[in-house]
Amino acid sequence: MKKIFMFLAVIGVMAFTAQYAAAQDQAAAEDTTAAETVAPAEAGSLADLVAATSQDIPLHQQLKTKFIEGGPGFMALIVLCLILGLAVCVERIIYLSLSKTNTKKLLAKIEEALKTGGPEAAKEVCRNTRGPIASIFYQGFLRMDQGVEVVEKTIVSYGSVQMSLMENGLSWIGLFISVGPSLGFLGTVVGMVQAFDAIQVAGDISPNVVAGGMKVALITTVGGLIVAIILQIFYNYIVSRIDAISIEMEDTSISLVDMLAKYQEKK
Repeated sequence: MKKIFMFLAVIGVMAFTAQYAAAQDQAAAEDTTAAETVAPAEAGSLADLVAATSQDIPLHQQLKTKFIEGGPGFMALIVLCLILGLAVCVERIIYLSLSKTNTKKLLAKIEEALKTGGPEAAKEVCRNTRGPIASIFYQGFLRMDQGVEVVEKTIVSYGSVQMSLMENGLSWIGLFISVGPSLGFLGTVVGMVQAFDAIQVAGDISPNVVAGGMKVALITTVGGLIVAIILQIFYNYIVSRIDAISIEMEDTSISLVDMLAKYQEKK
C-alpha cells in the first residue's frame, strides 16, 4: 500500500510541475493586464483598485501567483513536503481504519468457540478476523499448550510488534513537519539577502527596493508554516487513533487471559 501512495505522490508532483509552468505564463499575462489598468486608476484610490482586483481574481489563481512570487525553488520543495507528508498520513489513516476491530464481538466469538471446538476453533476465529488484536490473540493460542503464563508473555511481546507496525511512518511525518518550516525560514534568509543586495546595487534604501526581497521572505515563511500546521493536525489525529487502539488492545488482552484461565480450570 505504501508503494501505491508514493506512486500517487510522484504523480501529484508531476501534475503540480505542469500546473506551475502554466501558472508562470498566466502570471505574466496578469502583470500585463495590471499595468494597462494603472492609468484609469488615477481617478480612484489605490486601495480600492487592489480590493477590486483581488475580488476579480479566483483564489487558486492568487495562490499560483503567490507561489511564483515566493520563489519556485523553495516553494516547490515546500509543496513537495506537503504532498509526501499527506501521502504518508492517508496511508496511515487507512491502515489504522482497517485495524479497528469490534472487540466485544470478537471475545464473544472466541468464548463460544472455546466451548464448542476448543483452542483450534478459537484459532480459526482469530485467523478469519482482521486487525492487530486478532493477530495477537492468534499468537497466544498457538502457545496455549504451554500454559496461560506463556500465553500472556506471548501476547505482551507480540503486542509490542503490532504497536511498532501501527507507528510505522510517523517518523517521516515528523520529518516533513520539521523540514517544511525550515525551508520556509531558509527562503526568508535568502529573501533578506536579496533585499540587501538590491539595496547595495541601488545605493538607496527605498521601499520599492526592499519590498521585493521582503515579499519573497514572508511568502516562503507562510508556506512552510502552513505545511507544518496541516501535517501536525494529521499527525496528532493518527497518534490519537494509535493510542485508542493500544488501550483497546491491552483491555481485550486482559479479558482473553482471564477467559483462558477459566477454560484451563474447567478442563
